Order: sequence, then C-alpha cells, then structure tokens
Amino acid sequence: MSPARTLAVVGAGPAGLAAALAAALRGVRVVLLDSAGQAGGQFYRQPAEALGARHPKALHHQWRTWERLRDGLAEQVAAGRVRHLTEHHVWFVERVGQEQEPEQAGKAASTEPSILARPAGGHGFTVHALLGPRQEDSVAVSVDAVVLATGGYEKVLPFPGWTLPGVLTAGGAQAMLKGGLVLPGRTAVVAGTGPLLMPVAAGLAAAGAEVAALVEAAGPGAFARRASSLAAHPDKLVEGAGYLTQLLRQRVPLMARHTVVEAHGKDSVEAVTIAALDAAGRVRPGTERRIPCDTLAVGHGMLPHTDLAEGLGCRIEGTDVAVDAEQRTDVPGVWAAGEATGIGGAALSLAEGHIAGRSAAARLRGSTPDPRTWERAAKSLTRARKFAAALAALYVPPAYWAEQLRDDTLVCRCEEVPASAVREAVEELGATDARSVKLLTRAGMGWCQGRMCSAAVAGLAGCEERSARRPFARPVPLGELARTPGDDEQTPS
Repeated sequence: MSPARTLAVVGAGPAGLAAALAAALRGVRVVLLDSAGQAGGQFYRQPAEALGARHPKALHHQWRTWERLRDGLAEQVAAGRVRHLTEHHVWFVERVGQEQEPEQAGKAASTEPSILARPAGGHGFTVHALLGPRQEDSVAVSVDAVVLATGGYEKVLPFPGWTLPGVLTAGGAQAMLKGGLVLPGRTAVVAGTGPLLMPVAAGLAAAGAEVAALVEAAGPGAFARRASSLAAHPDKLVEGAGYLTQLLRQRVPLMARHTVVEAHGKDSVEAVTIAALDAAGRVRPGTERRIPCDTLAVGHGMLPHTDLAEGLGCRIEGTDVAVDAEQRTDVPGVWAAGEATGIGGAALSLAEGHIAGRSAAARLRGSTPDPRTWERAAKSLTRARKFAAALAALYVPPAYWAEQLRDDTLVCRCEEVPASAVREAVEELGATDARSVKLLTRAGMGWCQGRMCSAAVAGLAGCEERSARRPFARPVPLGELARTPGDDEQTPS
C-alpha cells in the first residue's frame, strides 16, 4: 500500500480551517501551519486562555460557525489526521524536483489523475518556517501539496500625524480587543473607509470606550447606486444594520463623506482633525473639525497576502492570486483560497477553502474530482464575489488623499522617507513606478519590505498598485538562509 499523501495548509483562518478539515475528512494527512498561537485567524481571533474570558463570543458574530470549525479541528487532531503547528511563521515554500510545466489557472479541470509532479523517493514541496514569538528557531516540513490560505493585511495610507503613538489600524484595534481584551484607549475615533469600521467602532463602544466619532469616506449616494447588488445579500444588510443600531444606541456620531486630515499631539495622539469631502473626493475648505481623543483607529481596506504564492511562481492578477474553479493556481500542486485570491470576507473564504481542500484531497489520492462539484458551488461563489466587488467599489479611499500630505509627512516609516522625496523622484528624477521610486528614495527597502508603505508610495507616485513581488514572506535571519539544505527538515508522521 502506498503511503498516505500529505497536504500543507498555510494559515488557520476561515479558508485554511475549511481546507484542512475538507482534506482530512477525505483521507489526506494535513499539516496546518499558522503564525498565531491559536487557530481562527483575524476573523475568529480568540483571547488567550490565561486571560479567563467569560464571554468571548460577545466580540464575535457567526460564533456557531467558529465552534464547528474549532471542534472539527480538535477531532481531526485527536484522530491523527491533522497536525496543527502553531507559532510557525512560514517565510518560503520551496518546490522540490518538479519538472512539469505549470497549468494555466482558469482552464477546465484536468482529466489527468493527478496534477502533481512528485519526484521518485522525494516530496513535492518544502515549507520553511520560523518558530515561536521571537522566531529564533526554524523548521522545514516536506509535503506533497500546498494550500495557501494566507489571508490579507490592511492598506495603510499616511496623513500628517499618522506616526504618533495612539494611531493604529482598525484591524489592530480589533486584534487588541479580541485577542488581548485590551482597549487601545479610552476615547477613540474610528476613521477611513470599509465594512470593518462599523464592527470595530461597535466593539470598542461595547467594551467601554467612548467612540467620539465614526468617520466614513463613503457617502449615502454610493450606497444608493449599488442598492441592487447589496440587496442580493440580505444577511449582510441585517448584519450591518445590527452594528448601526449598536452605534446609535451608544450615541456614536456618524460622519459620512468625511476623512481624517491630521492627527495632533506631542508624545501621543491628543486630537484629530476631520473634514468633509466634496463629490470629487477633495477636502472641502472650511469644514474642518477637531475632535479630542487618545486613540485613532484608521482603516482603508485590505490587500491580499501573496508573497508565498509569488515565491512559488504562481500567476498574480492585479493584487490577487489567480485560481481556477477548483482553487488551483497555475503551479502544479498549489492551491490558494480566501483573501489571498481576492478580498471577499469570511463566508467566501470558508467556501473557497472547502473547495480547495476537496480538490487537493481528490488529486492527492489519484482521482479527478467530479466537475459537478464545482458547478454546484460556482453559483454561490459568483454571488459572493459580486457582493465583494460591490463593496470594493463602494468603499474606496478619497481620490485626492495624497493632496493632504505635507512635504515632511513620512510615507515610509522604516527608512524615514518623507512625501517630498517621493514627489521629487516622480516630478524631477523621472520615476514612473513604485520600483523606480524605491531605487531613488529607499521607500520600501526597510524592515517591512514595503508591506506598510507600498500602497502609499503607489498612490503618491500616481502609479498602479501592484503586488510587491518580494522573495520571502517575512524577514529572515541570514543564518537561516545559510543553512545546509536538509537541516531541520521534517516529514510529517
């Protein structure tokens, strides 16, 4: 009897959990690697058990879905079908001994029994990870195939004062509340644009913070123009109405069609100036208003994590990993699901993860999945993706946000590159894209390798926002890169 095939799932958020469970239930051994100490990702982020949270579900919706995922994972781990590796920070996935040409994502499902090109006596991939909170040790895990469920990260757009202590992303504020049961401050302004702002503001208010204002760049007209697309998902409208009701009950001022102009303070944020936007997305002079606060949580949407996919050579469309109806990338043996393939929310991530896990399991076991499986799922996925597209068109940053940056406003915090340097690179030195701006200014060359500033640099330079194509998914010690191949390599048992 041939040994069981092994699937690595990178990321234990909604997509990763769905993929791991779908594959394990179909007879495939699964190694689930995640950088967090507990499964759930950002959406289902849980407080540490040591904190003794009495009502953790108060900070969540879709709690029953989380319970099913949590309990299903525990069952599969106990049965030995899933190996859950927490605090494993995957920095690279290496293809080993593969010679087949990649398939093109988007083609019809292959009629071949397997798309994997596994070398005789070897494995198809090696997953490299740094271990623990300090990421001082390392491990390499050999597997036959990979599902990338790497999620997304917040788009950060600078403004004067954005580097002050007390200014953080909306997702960061939510993570502090969900994971640490900690309020980032006593008086908060939540600002920017996107569906994340309402649950963040509602969560802070429910936890005891005074939310001085919810500042949203989108206006009522934008919602009216997309009413038909939004109405196709009444459950989402009910969810949004619930958050709105909470905010009104807490008497949180709602400032639609407004934006943050500047954060003020000496040692930390003490106040925020907001202003109204005109129809074109410019600040309307004379509408500025100063709001005292000790916390500013700002969000301008999400971007997919594509570093691991790009390191494997997967095709990227715009900022998203390209996949076919089975969630396969164009690299044999690699699937992708969830926010990495396009920002769409937890429900879409769960559906895509389930499809990826089923497809990977079937092909690892040498069979071809029934195309009707994907046809049945296609309709609901199409609806969910249309809704995500409607939200993306609705929640867009103000078109002229870069006009508010003073010359001394930092754009790249790691390398301390101000807006004046980026403007000079474009207007005087001939930079035409983010890469040439990087070479001329060092913006994006620091510790985060552009993860924080890439969207801001592209917007300020007036060029298209694209994936940064970094070789590794996170900073890696030189000693790790110098290791002899095979050191610390593990084959899941």
